[in-house]
Amino acid sequence: MDILNQLILLGAVLFLISILASALSPRVGMPLLLVFLLVGMLGGEDGIGGVAYDDVQSALFLGTLALAVILFDGGLRTDIHNFRVGLKPALSLASLGVVITAGVCGAFAAWMLDLPWVEGMLVGAIVGSTDAAAVFSVLNMQGLALKARVGATLEIESGLNDPMAIFLTLTVVEFIRMGESGFNATMLLGFAWQMGVGALVGVVGGRFLAWGVTRLALSPGLYPLLALFGGVSIFGLAAVLHSSGFLAVYLAGLMVGNRVSRGLYNIQRFHDGIAWLAQISLFLMLGLLVTPSELVTYAPSALLIGLFLIFIARPLAVCISLLPFQFSWRERLFISWVGLRGAVPIVLAMFPWLAGFEHWPFFFNIAFFIVIISLVLQGWTVAPLARWLKVDVPTSSSRVQRVELGVPGQAGYEFIGYKLLADSPALKAGVARLEESTGTRLLCVIREGEPLAEPASGPLLEGDHVYLLARPDALNLLDKWLVGEKEPDRISAQAYFGEFVVSPLAKLMDLGLLYGFDVPEEMANWSIGRYIYRRYKQPVIGDRVAMGKVEFIVLEMSESRVTKVSLKLNR
Repeated sequence: MDILNQLILLGAVLFLISILASALSPRVGMPLLLVFLLVGMLGGEDGIGGVAYDDVQSALFLGTLALAVILFDGGLRTDIHNFRVGLKPALSLASLGVVITAGVCGAFAAWMLDLPWVEGMLVGAIVGSTDAAAVFSVLNMQGLALKARVGATLEIESGLNDPMAIFLTLTVVEFIRMGESGFNATMLLGFAWQMGVGALVGVVGGRFLAWGVTRLALSPGLYPLLALFGGVSIFGLAAVLHSSGFLAVYLAGLMVGNRVSRGLYNIQRFHDGIAWLAQISLFLMLGLLVTPSELVTYAPSALLIGLFLIFIARPLAVCISLLPFQFSWRERLFISWVGLRGAVPIVLAMFPWLAGFEHWPFFFNIAFFIVIISLVLQGWTVAPLARWLKVDVPTSSSRVQRVELGVPGQAGYEFIGYKLLADSPALKAGVARLEESTGTRLLCVIREGEPLAEPASGPLLEGDHVYLLARPDALNLLDKWLVGEKEPDRISAQAYFGEFVVSPLAKLMDLGLLYGFDVPEEMANWSIGRYIYRRYKQPVIGDRVAMGKVEFIVLEMSESRVTKVSLKLNR
């Protein structure tokens, strides 16, 4: 009983240290997943905790379950419109891109380390895919609002490439175990089954789960649990059918997140905490599993492979995979750099361990060290690179509170809170015009820590906290009325988008005469929208096209159509 109590205490302390360290991580720029990994290593057999953990079966089980939860949460937060924009390039990266990365990296490992070619290919297959946990965590923790095309491609790729990585790793492991007879054409049919059935189970199961969340009458606290265990059940069903559970659970989350309206925010908020729990558990466990003293032995080899992977193999795969798609060189470079490695390569490195390979420590420690290199080198530099390459867009919400009133399946309102900044349009508009234009009702104004007795009777002031009753579909409109353009902690919206807002129907020739830039004769009667669509088949907010000394930048989209364009003068 004493041992059990000690384990409970040790586990709780490790979680507390990880959670408290998350407050320090943004200040020093350290990727949070690296913090969790290091805390786990400190608790391991070479650290101050002295815990000797080497149960690969339980590690694989916990790692698989945690990844399923993380992928489900990622699907919940993926907007279906962004999914459509990023799906095709993400599929290319998650299939062809993984194969190219694994092949090139495996060939380099075999040549540089003088390995049998098949063992080199196993190294490449293990580290060939990006990791959903790492990508989601780094993008969210660093507060990046990426252009929809870039952000959606990265997130969908990390959610979809696990089946290909698992297929490649298992294929090479089987080839090593059985020799040349280990591979045959039926393996390709097996891969097609995994992808096809996994996608079918995910879409159908996700729609059924969304129907249940919307229609069933439950206690409000049970809806997030229904979504969670429904997603895990879909993962399990797909796995039992020998298809891709990871693909299924990601698509199930996508279905629920885009088919449930009432109560979705509460479900997402609950799953945000569960996803954090899964990430902390996963990386703490992986940190406990590794032996740092053994890790050092493989450091030189892992460093060579890791740098080759980051600077050559991944960029080459991205360049080839995205050839058919309209990505700028800046976007390609950023996508190449954010090929983060995380828990997935370490979990895949357990397969040679489970298969009883004599040299399994080599594969495991190489993968682990490459993950550390990726988190340190790439994770630390994602935000500065995004701003330098101009692939991020200004964020504009100072919404400080959101509480849903009602449960799934019921028409409801939300309690929304904002803090007014100096440039908030609501300061000049007044309460009456705000309520009339947004269809909301002002409930409370807190000024200098005290609620006003009659909030609707006077003007709104800078620094006021205003709380309104609104329908969920009014949130975007409220943001426009209550949120200003200046962002002292990020980039200025005006500096990014430009000085003037124009209609996409405006003629290029008219604007050329007004602002003094030349328009080619054949484009004299073109609208700005036509000029943008010539460059981008599926434009997104932040896309820009130049003409002379001006840039036209997509400012607003509605149902995949450009509705507002900003004009920026480059002096």
